[in-house]
Amino acid sequence: MSARRMIPLGAALIALAAPASAQTPAANDEPTLGLEPGAMQPVMDRGIFAHAILNENEGRWNGSNTQYRWSGEGWLGTDYDKLWIKSEGTRQSNGTLEDGQHQFLYDRAITTYFDLQGGLRSDLDSRPTRNWAAFGIQGLAPYFFDLELTGYVSSGGHLAAKFEAFYDLLLTNRLILQPQVEIDLYSKADPARLTGAGFADIDTGLRLRYEFSRNFAPYIGVVYEGNFGQTASYAKRAGESTGDFRFAFGVRVWF
Repeated sequence: MSARRMIPLGAALIALAAPASAQTPAANDEPTLGLEPGAMQPVMDRGIFAHAILNENEGRWNGSNTQYRWSGEGWLGTDYDKLWIKSEGTRQSNGTLEDGQHQFLYDRAITTYFDLQGGLRSDLDSRPTRNWAAFGIQGLAPYFFDLELTGYVSSGGHLAAKFEAFYDLLLTNRLILQPQVEIDLYSKADPARLTGAGFADIDTGLRLRYEFSRNFAPYIGVVYEGNFGQTASYAKRAGESTGDFRFAFGVRVWF
């Protein structure tokens, strides 16, 4: 005889007559937070958040002169939609600004790890200003490589592309070694900005930082700045170096 048939009739009648409020809820019932029974709980993914970081905030020294280099970004938005600002540039020891690139982008998450970005890039420094439409992808690749690939088009029909990547290698929980590379390519020469067609330049380095907290991390490192092709020819004519190793020292901060 089955277990169901062995339930006493009296117990069954008492259970049926008991009010619903007196019945014990199932162990796996979840609280409804004031919602109607059976209603779906809201997904908490529409909060507004903000973040900013200076990944490069450093002096660079080659034995004869010092540069100041910055590269940072910040965003404001939800898990799916954000407004980004990115800025980078170099201040030379004579006070001139070079490689000033500033981007204002709309960002949309397309997967768990990657976002599409589109907007405006302005080259603002001591050389003539250039404006570009920007479209690219940014995210975290397998094995935790941070990657960014962006294409640009100017009103004059010039095309450009930028590739950036870095990786945080944890030697300890606080001591971190970070290799980094940034490459620029252009479809046409722009002599006024000392930029040639093709593979134009590279900025790469290896930095060792110590995180007193996640928000404050002094570091030291070595970096290489190199120009190639037409860009190197323009640099020679202007009396500038076409390739230079420098010692770097700075503080990485984020909010």
